[in-house]
Amino acid sequence: MSAATSTAPPGRAPARPAVPRRRGPRPARVVLHVALTLVAAAFLLPVAWAVFTSLRPYEETARKGYVSVPDTLTLDNYRTALQDGQLLPFFLNTVVIVVPALVVTLALASMAAFVLSRFSFRLNLPLLLLFTAGNLLPPQVIITPLVSIFRDVPLPGVLSSSGALFDSYWGVGLVHVGFQVGFCVFVLSSYMRTLPVELTEAARVDGAGVWRQYASVVLPLCRAPLAALATLQFTWMYNDFFWALVLMVTGDKRPITSALDNLRAGFFTDNNLVAAGAVLIALPTVVVFVVLQKQLVGGLTVGATKG
Repeated sequence: MSAATSTAPPGRAPARPAVPRRRGPRPARVVLHVALTLVAAAFLLPVAWAVFTSLRPYEETARKGYVSVPDTLTLDNYRTALQDGQLLPFFLNTVVIVVPALVVTLALASMAAFVLSRFSFRLNLPLLLLFTAGNLLPPQVIITPLVSIFRDVPLPGVLSSSGALFDSYWGVGLVHVGFQVGFCVFVLSSYMRTLPVELTEAARVDGAGVWRQYASVVLPLCRAPLAALATLQFTWMYNDFFWALVLMVTGDKRPITSALDNLRAGFFTDNNLVAAGAVLIALPTVVVFVVLQKQLVGGLTVGATKG
């Protein structure tokens, strides 16, 4: 028998090893989970109610009320919304506005962030503060001067049927770029400062210029924050209604957020049909969040354990 093996005295049962007790959940953690569940339910309840309303015929809700047990659930409201609301052309308008604005915003922001995070000069901090301060400016303040400027800036007829930035896709996209690039510069510059300086120094020793350092060394390492920003920016630009309403007078040019107005009649509004249109309009953003969920979370939490 090994010396490490313990033997019990005669007439006494061998001692059993102590089993650690399983501790229950902490009260603070239970309260946190309950609070998060209530917050999630508060956000999801309006969405679930809109989906529920969109699946019911208007005649039934008019007879029984919206708060009632449904007799029929149908997709007729969705078919009517696609046909009468002409949502597909408005979806195309949104793509024409959002995709170029998103690409230009991330491109300009990544270049500016690279310069502000990798080069030291006298105006480094003031420029970063200027980009950040742009997010604090209320958009409503500049409506009048912006509309006047956009009316006076000419564009070729190939780019704009109105002959100016006003009432054109380019004007709305330019506003999105101007308002969103500051936030992206702040996020990307904060992340780029966490990257080792030795990476760009080694590339400089190997003969890489500034553009090569940016495009081949730093930018590939920023895929996570770029994916997170792309998700957020797409959602914000896609959901915009204010600038499309102010800067566009031609209804056929407006983005998808303006299409719900086509589902309203002059003296009557079918709320079930409007709910179906709202669900269809919100669907692309939900798909983007589901597809890019991991990239979004990873991009928002990257660098959180550094320092």
